Amino acid sequence: MRLACLFVPLFPLAARLRSEPELKGEAVVIFEGNGNAARVVTASRKARRVGIEAGMTLPQTRALLPKLAARGRDRECERAAQEALLEVAESFSPRVEDGREGVVYLDLEGLPGLVFSAGGRCATGAENFLNQGKAQTLVPNSQFPILNSSRSAALRLGRDLILAAEKAGLPARAGIAAAKLAARVAAGLPESPTVVPPGGEAAFLAPLPLGKLAPALEISEALERWGLKSIGELAKLPEGEVASRLGEMGRELHATARGIDPRPLEPRTAPLNFSEGLELEWPLVTLEPFLFVGHAALERLMQRLESQALACTRLEVALKLDPDGHDTRAIALPAPSRDIKTLLTLVRLELEARPPGAPVVGFVFTAHPDRPRSVELSLFGPAALSPDRLATTIARLASILGADRIGSPRTAEGHRPERFTLTDYSPPPPPRFAAARRTGRGLLAVRVLRPPVGLEVIVENGTVSSAAKSPRPLSLKSLNGDSPSISGTVRVASGPWSLEEGWWLSAPPSCSGRSVRSLREVTERRSLALRERESSEGSGERSSPHPDEPRAGALADPEQAEATATCDRDYWDVELSDGALYRIYRERRSGAWFADGVYD
Repeated sequence: MRLACLFVPLFPLAARLRSEPELKGEAVVIFEGNGNAARVVTASRKARRVGIEAGMTLPQTRALLPKLAARGRDRECERAAQEALLEVAESFSPRVEDGREGVVYLDLEGLPGLVFSAGGRCATGAENFLNQGKAQTLVPNSQFPILNSSRSAALRLGRDLILAAEKAGLPARAGIAAAKLAARVAAGLPESPTVVPPGGEAAFLAPLPLGKLAPALEISEALERWGLKSIGELAKLPEGEVASRLGEMGRELHATARGIDPRPLEPRTAPLNFSEGLELEWPLVTLEPFLFVGHAALERLMQRLESQALACTRLEVALKLDPDGHDTRAIALPAPSRDIKTLLTLVRLELEARPPGAPVVGFVFTAHPDRPRSVELSLFGPAALSPDRLATTIARLASILGADRIGSPRTAEGHRPERFTLTDYSPPPPPRFAAARRTGRGLLAVRVLRPPVGLEVIVENGTVSSAAKSPRPLSLKSLNGDSPSISGTVRVASGPWSLEEGWWLSAPPSCSGRSVRSLREVTERRSLALRERESSEGSGERSSPHPDEPRAGALADPEQAEATATCDRDYWDVELSDGALYRIYRERRSGAWFADGVYD
């Protein structure tokens, strides 16, 4: 299995800058805690240049850089950024695992162009990746062949992942390998994207310190007592000895050191809704500042919905009040929409109608998604109204007048003439057209047998058809061993079909599609009618045709058909018990049966 890892460095800072893009390029620190006990979690590049590091207190950072923008760690911002990163990954692969804290794993198995050749140990090892920094230009050697086209496709995929993440507002790096840890380490390298050759995960991880495995404290102390410093030293130990001393956790740690994932990829389930929020640095008591920061959150929310081809059909607004309070509102839309201006207007009208009872220190917008409505516009008639624009207009009218005052009047049953009711203005759903049922097998092609295969037509009691006296189900059997094998019981037969003066003429509809028993009756009655006709002609009398006698097209007399026919044959289409379809015919003069075609 090939995996890709999307990694966002300094994830708390990246999540905050995604929510406040105006801070990009400034000296920013993200802290956690209150008062003088607050500690720096991460800092921007401009802040790190003056010596600010993680773990410092806010007074220490202010002493180094007075004009420093300090922001508290916002869990809601980080959760929304992680969801956006997962949605980026899901646009490339259906199986995505949430690695938390800006890490996402993708399953690349089955993607076109990512097929690597088998090989042994990678001779270059991790030095090429870590020391030389030439992961992108690594040339595979003879000990480990890689399909260059597949590696190029993997690099292109990694670049596309990075561009998609940057479009979502997250500066990400990408790594591709066959194990989670190797992909995660490769994604953390400065040169990105980085592709670890298949089978070279153990050699790639060997020079790394044991801290990359993140072992538990008790296991870490045991490994330190053993004198192990790198992952490669742990991988060289016997697996059974490590498991007997460290237990199941040690076995998983040893497998990870050898480049093998002890646990499979755990894909996440798709969320039922999308949300964006922000914790404010100061309480807001008026509506305009709140709408200003809410507009940016709605933009991010609608971008995520648009990437999934969805629209918002219900918007929930959760307000965090000062000091400890919550206020939740729900705004239902008449139709799914992604119009930011309309949604912001609805939020404004909702908050003006029912103002919160305390200052707002945080908010969360939650959108319940649905498929946007589509309608086929007219090509030659007047321009039809777009469903999105109609839904937007209806939503604005409902927010101003009330949802119970929007609709089209319709008469209602009652004794008062002014009685009426309102119907919804929402666009109707697209019409559903039922697929036409197939009444046959569709178009068939006949494969002509040259020469025709002679057949022996046998009834159920074992006698030849020409000598059969009772109508029984037929069986077909080939007389020529060199010809294609034809053997089986006839299930359904239709015909006969006659070639008269170059035209294919069918029998009357009453004879078409009969069962084999009925066809045998028709054949015997035809022979009986011919014999009666011959006897009547010898005696000077002419009898009327038999009512059940099949006549070809407009030729009412079988004797006339025989005299004018260019090919004296009767054709049938038969289906055997094994499902094969054959075209067979019977010569009228000799009574011999032949198969001259197979339907494909």
